[in-house]
Amino acid sequence: MERLGSGIEAGRLSTNEYASNFSDLHPRLDKHEALVASDRCYFCYDAPCMTACPTAIDIPMFIRQISTGNPLGSAKTIFDQNILGGMCARVCPTETLCEEACVRNTAEDRPVEIGRLQRYATDIAIETGRQFFERKPSSGKKIAVVGAGPAGLAAAHRLAVNGHDVTILEAREKSGGLNEYGIATYKAVDDFAQREVDYITAVGGITIEHGSVLGRDFSLSDLTARYDAVFLGMGLSGVNGLGVEGENLSGVDDAVDFIAALRQAQDKTTVPIGRRVVVIGGGMTAIDAAIQAKLLGAEEVTICYRRGKENMNASTWEQDLAASRGVIIRHWLAPKSIIGKEGKVAGIEVEYTAMKDGKLAVTGETGIIAADQIFKAIGQTFVASGLGALQFDKGKILVDADGRTSMENVWAGGDCIGRGEDLTVSAVAQGRDAAESINRMLAAGAQPASAVA
Repeated sequence: MERLGSGIEAGRLSTNEYASNFSDLHPRLDKHEALVASDRCYFCYDAPCMTACPTAIDIPMFIRQISTGNPLGSAKTIFDQNILGGMCARVCPTETLCEEACVRNTAEDRPVEIGRLQRYATDIAIETGRQFFERKPSSGKKIAVVGAGPAGLAAAHRLAVNGHDVTILEAREKSGGLNEYGIATYKAVDDFAQREVDYITAVGGITIEHGSVLGRDFSLSDLTARYDAVFLGMGLSGVNGLGVEGENLSGVDDAVDFIAALRQAQDKTTVPIGRRVVVIGGGMTAIDAAIQAKLLGAEEVTICYRRGKENMNASTWEQDLAASRGVIIRHWLAPKSIIGKEGKVAGIEVEYTAMKDGKLAVTGETGIIAADQIFKAIGQTFVASGLGALQFDKGKILVDADGRTSMENVWAGGDCIGRGEDLTVSAVAQGRDAAESINRMLAAGAQPASAVA
């Protein structure tokens, strides 16, 4: 067993335990299960589930197609609106979107398993390599897409289908963005993120250049000079700090880096984890980091969140999942300082919080939680390097309803803009819609109006 500091070790569990812990969270339905699940749908005419989907997939239609034994037709219905429907079926918070809106979601009943049915259909299409889109004749236009995450991939696919030549400039070694680097390993097993990228790019007309960093290897002005249009979908690359004493001690890590490293690890037995782990934050990143710390063999994992349960960005379902894995979630606690011993984390001092006059405030009462590893999961920030004169709103790129920025020929979508719910499915919708806007501009041979006067 490798020892990497006070209590932080790799190889805490057996090989079989790692395999079991990081197996598929929701295994795909088999044919019989899919038929039974689809039979529960009422196929509502004014389906509230469809309205709740950010990509507006025709959910009653794709479920009906499954019920009639046509999963490939179902997949086409899904991909028509959401080309990343396979990953969204795995990571979307369906419990707060389509399934929450399902008319069967009552105290006496449970909603139709829309997410799992969507996965059933899209998995069959991807595994068989069945393509539903054919490129139009070449338009002679070239489009640059910055970022191979959900927004960039959705935009690139829609543009390529319309006959444009697309070059995706991706900073990392692999495509996929958060789908590849930012979600819990057990939510997308068997290298699905890369298989989905391969499926999307198989339509043709899309070239991906990895290791190309905006602000280092090229600037926005470089792209506007060389391409007919540009789509920015680079996501968030900065991480918020705690701003407390001891933050630089050995054993204090960014949760996003931990999740990324774990997803890329070929052998989970080599990934070190503390014996007592504390995660600071209340969103999905905090939940994913905490659960996976527990699955790696941490004996005690505690999430500290500064507000109440109802204020957590992570859904109630995800909070319950964490609790079922033995994660302790403590509310109304803010980090005050990190306690060290011989340069390494030994604990964290927290201060109790409360709402006073409608604002969050500390109470002065403190406590200490023993820990040998602390993960920061308090949000990411947008790094605006190489973007020139683009206009911003609250630190993110300002866009109009079509995704157009303040610069001509430049669109943006995904986490780098200040619109949407920071969800994969929202990023897909924004990339798709921006691509349609770009296509309309190119087809008309006109220049777009600026988002800002």
